[in-house]
Amino acid sequence: MSKRGDAIYATGVAAREERQRLLRLAERSDRQGLAQLALHLGALLASAAAVVAAGGTPWLLPALLLHGILLVFLFAPLHESAHRTAFRSRWLNDGVAWACGAVLILPPAYFRAFHFTHHRHTQDPARAPELSTPKPASWASYLWHVSGLPYWRERIATSLRHARGRVAEPFIAPHARPLIVREARLLLGCYALLALASLLAGSGLLLWLWLVPALLGQPFLRVYLLAEHTLCPLVPEMLRNSRTTRSTALVRRLAWNMPYHAEHHAHPALPFHALPAAHEVLEARIAVQARSYGAVQREIVGSFGAVACAQRSPWRAQVMQSGVVGSKSRRSKPISSPQRAQKP
Repeated sequence: MSKRGDAIYATGVAAREERQRLLRLAERSDRQGLAQLALHLGALLASAAAVVAAGGTPWLLPALLLHGILLVFLFAPLHESAHRTAFRSRWLNDGVAWACGAVLILPPAYFRAFHFTHHRHTQDPARAPELSTPKPASWASYLWHVSGLPYWRERIATSLRHARGRVAEPFIAPHARPLIVREARLLLGCYALLALASLLAGSGLLLWLWLVPALLGQPFLRVYLLAEHTLCPLVPEMLRNSRTTRSTALVRRLAWNMPYHAEHHAHPALPFHALPAAHEVLEARIAVQARSYGAVQREIVGSFGAVACAQRSPWRAQVMQSGVVGSKSRRSKPISSPQRAQKP
């Protein structure tokens, strides 16, 4: 094998065959995207009906929780649409990204800038924006992170700051900053109109079908997202610095196949419906794989001592970056090229 670009590739005839298979998988489809979206929205409608029907009964909390999980996992179509791989049509991608981003207080232009920087500098502590905040290294920090409250606090504060015209993030190009400001103002204006309409109508639907469920569901999204890169080596090769979590068919459907995360990072132009086939092509060379999200969380919790030590010790941090300390779920494959952390 040899290292090419950001992923580990086969060589010779195997490389040519692999590239041809992946190219065939890269075709985007409105039909498949709309079918997946219809399933997600249909489930949301059913869970919303369950919340309304369960009002005043012991079934209200389970109904709110189910509805909240489906709501926050609108992050999956937002993510796919930000890549413009959810659909073939650009207008569908952009429209779905806006609708899903509004539910999550995550405007699509801002998210796209953040997320594309994440792809360019995955697991690079100096340049990956999500690594500016330390990963959980204790039970207290883990529970705080998983609660989802830091996410909502950051989203509200950042959106308000952007709406005031203050866009200072280094991953947002100067020419894009006016768009980020307009986007934040439009989003906050929509929220104000919804709040005013709810007050005038004396309706609690906004509270019970969006705000409360989103708060209850966010911890499940935090747990899911922690599995994507936590404890993966801080190296540039995408088949080593991202984790694929096999999980269940239900979870893969809910998350639009994003549990195939190493495959997505190695080939981000592949649409969500092609990722299971891409997994068959790439599985043997994916260094970090897990059987379930529960297994990853147990591994994260079990690493607290090592992570805290690494945060205090530069030597220990270098050892963890090399992948020597780490994952019980890792299935490392021989790689002929040197395995070194990316330099800032």
